[in-house]
Amino acid sequence: MSELLSATVVVVIGGGPITVPARLHGVDVAAIIAADGGYDAAIDAGLEPTQLIGDLDSISAEGLATAEASGVPVHRHPADKDATDTELALELALELTVGQPQRELVVLGPDRSDRLDHLIGALTALGHPSLAGFASVAAFLGTAEVAIVHPAHTVTLDLPSGRVVSVLALHGPCTGVEMTGARWALHDAIIEPASSLGVSNESLGASIRITVATGVLTVIIPHHEAEAQR
Repeated sequence: MSELLSATVVVVIGGGPITVPARLHGVDVAAIIAADGGYDAAIDAGLEPTQLIGDLDSISAEGLATAEASGVPVHRHPADKDATDTELALELALELTVGQPQRELVVLGPDRSDRLDHLIGALTALGHPSLAGFASVAAFLGTAEVAIVHPAHTVTLDLPSGRVVSVLALHGPCTGVEMTGARWALHDAIIEPASSLGVSNESLGASIRITVATGVLTVIIPHHEAEAQR
């Protein structure tokens, strides 16, 4: 997403091995929030978390000791809770950026996961209306790049010709959907939650611009080109 570097970024990291996309290299990062075992994943990827949150059931003993010794704020929650560690991390990201709408949110999920429920939970949490307070919301989950489109926001994608892009209404009906620069443009479209109208579109090699009048759109690029920062 071409506009990702335009403002200070807040990074949330989930558990499991992660790949840091090239576009984050050298970016001014306001905070790196590790969700439980995401602390170990961050350290392995060469990142230094500034916050740790969760029930701390998946972080290694060494990782927790390192975080505490480094003075990283630890937000410990009980195991019996109503939110996932990733959702708690997103809430913390909001708290840390109150009154700073120029901040951009990037979530780094695991390169591989056998927990479909966790991935779906992360996608659902990314579409929470409260996250509209960020200038942009993006995520890298496995081999997919994700962007969230809230009303009054525009997602701009600069992709090579032929790259697949899907637009889904995972959080309820979306109206006034505009998508230009794609093989099948959308104009004032309505996408329902069970609709496949926005699935498997393609880039024409120019900038794709996506907006929505009402609702929350989830944009998925199935195979992003990421470079490891090791």
